[in-house]
Amino acid sequence: MSLAPVLSSAVPLSNGLQIPIFGLGTSHMGGYSHDAIVYALTECGVRHIDTAKRYGCEGKLAKAIRESGIPRSELWLTNKLWPEDYGYTTAKKACLDSCSQMGLQYFDLYLMHWPGSLRGGCSNREMRAETWRALEELYKEGVCRAIGVSNFLVHHLEQLQEDCSVVPHVNQRYCRGMCPRSLSKSLLCLDLGNQVEYHPFQQPNQLIDYCRHKGIVFGGYSPLAKGQVLSNPTVLQIAEKYKRTPAQICICWSIQNGVVTIPKSTKEKRIKENCQAFEFQLEAADMLALGELHDGRHVSWDPTDVE
Repeated sequence: MSLAPVLSSAVPLSNGLQIPIFGLGTSHMGGYSHDAIVYALTECGVRHIDTAKRYGCEGKLAKAIRESGIPRSELWLTNKLWPEDYGYTTAKKACLDSCSQMGLQYFDLYLMHWPGSLRGGCSNREMRAETWRALEELYKEGVCRAIGVSNFLVHHLEQLQEDCSVVPHVNQRYCRGMCPRSLSKSLLCLDLGNQVEYHPFQQPNQLIDYCRHKGIVFGGYSPLAKGQVLSNPTVLQIAEKYKRTPAQICICWSIQNGVVTIPKSTKEKRIKENCQAFEFQLEAADMLALGELHDGRHVSWDPTDVE
């Protein structure tokens, strides 16, 4: 089994950790492949794997990681807490159960998956605060090396900062890096922070600017807009210019914007193609052209109406 050079580019979190800027995402409904995970780790140098309890593949992923032979200390493993498990006691148990399912002592990053709760009894804001308190304790106990949120918008983050003591290291949608200044409250944020949908058609600049100002790493999922961006004329023109694929253009654009980028694929050929986005850089004019493609569309969950 060969081992490829590690994709080592990383983004600093506010607590000093370095999160790999590129990772491989998993998902439910056919979004997991044992062979693809092993291939990504051993043949492509991927060291960041993003998953969630919701995807139902924690045990399978543990097996693939063991088979790869990559030491745990060299990996960055992100997991997410499903809204059905929100609440202080339930959240702590769910995290520990996920660790057990994956045969781990800790997660590198653990995220609240969604700003809304699937449990009754109190408002979404109250449930987020109660859940975040559990994540803060898991962070202090070393079960989670970093904690964050996914799909949170500015008002969700502002409320969380008012209600809690630890600011998210990552807001995983994904965003453009982080502000290095020290904060009166340490915000922990993001595949990968606050993890949010991010691609040329969906560029939440207000949220990105907020995260940068607060020192929250912004992460982006669906960097290819579930394939919609691959046939865009501007993307195709730029791809032809660089003799690259449309997918590589979009991933390169996201990475050059400082976004922790988590494309998903179960095909070895596509994973290798995605990893080759590190082999070139886009010129400023092409970065600008891609930046002008924003039209506000969502190809995944839209948290706009979540209070």
